[in-house]
Formats: sequence, structure tokens, C-alpha cells
Amino acid sequence: MVQALKQKMKEQKGFTLIELLAVIVILGIIAAIAIPAIGNVINKSDNKAKVQEGIQIINAAKLYVANTGNLTFAESGTTTKTYTLQLQNDVLSTYLDHVKDNNYTVIVTKDSNNKYTYSITNHESGEVVGATKSQSDVVDEQTLTSNAR
Repeated sequence: MVQALKQKMKEQKGFTLIELLAVIVILGIIAAIAIPAIGNVINKSDNKAKVQEGIQIINAAKLYVANTGNLTFAESGTTTKTYTLQLQNDVLSTYLDHVKDNNYTVIVTKDSNNKYTYSITNHESGEVVGATKSQSDVVDEQTLTSNAR
């Protein structure tokens, strides 16, 4: 019986056309499932990188405010005074490394209790969290950090 099996194995020389077509179909199905999934992973990681860059820029603004003694804030508001300062790439570039989108503006707001809040405008991170990239769309630090996950 073993000799008969060995003889039959010697006679078989390759795969049939049906077997080859079945393998090609299976590979095609796997590719059809895997390629869109990989594309989604790439898009998600790109969006997270944009949000992290926005957070990095806001952290650079915090360092700038902490390291600079006398800042000139523009005063606004009648009943509750608020003070705002706009920082751009030319000021923050020494605190940043490898930022792709350089057209941002960080708005630092100081209230009457000397509490600072930071927001960013004209940056790609705003598009990820739901804003459009225009001068009027301001994204605050809390929105960015909640979308960083």
C-alpha cells in the first residue's frame, strides 16, 4: 500500500488549473478586505498626528508665556476684562521642532484672575476636530486633548 501511494505521488506533477484559480480568488478576497482597512489606519494616524501637532504648538505657547516676563496683552471687554495675545510661528519656532503647518495662530487669553487659556486657529488640527481651516474657527486646548485619543 505504501508503494502504491509512492507511485501515485510520482505521477502527480503539479497543480491543476482549478486549484490555481481557487488560490487566486482567495488572495483577491483577502486583498479586497485588507487594502481599505490599511487605508483607514493610515488616515486615522495622520489625523492623530495633526491633533498632536496642535497640542505641541499650544504647549510651546505655554512655555513662551512662562519664559517671557512682560507680555503685552490687548484689553477687551467692559464688565469682565479679558486680555488676549496672538502668537505665531515666528515667535514660537524656537520652542517647536518639525512642525508641518506653519500658518497657525495661538490665541492666549488672560482673564481678570490671571488665568490663561490657549486656543489655536488656522491649523490642520482644527479640521480634524470638526472646524474648517479659516481665521474665524478657533479650537481650544480642551477640544484638542479630548480628540487626541
